[in-house]
Amino acid sequence: MPLLRLIIHPAADASTSERLTTRLTDLMATILAKKAELTSVLVECPVAPFWAIGTRRVTTSAMLEAAITAGKNTEAEKAAFIKEAYAVLRAELPSLDPVAYVILKEVSAESWGYDGQTQAARHSATAG
Repeated sequence: MPLLRLIIHPAADASTSERLTTRLTDLMATILAKKAELTSVLVECPVAPFWAIGTRRVTTSAMLEAAITAGKNTEAEKAAFIKEAYAVLRAELPSLDPVAYVILKEVSAESWGYDGQTQAARHSATAG
């Protein structure tokens, strides 16, 4: 049940946001073996953003955070996701600054869930 949060500066139009949502969800499913139907994506475009890298103001940037359950993916899978997610961002936002981060946050199965149930409880229910 991954949760993705994408912040884009400047604001993307609706079709770009939809393409990003679809492409990133597909990457979660194909590279990290996550269920696409449980992948939640939030695209945020701050109204009056100021984005700087170091002291240099940038015109186009993005930051993608993806929360995943700890211990479920290999280092190679995570590296492949970061590479491919950045490529998607670059394709959809051609003037993207190179210093645009893709972050995978691993959360313990006991520390998150959906529909009132932790990931650990879901795993126990399906394993037993």
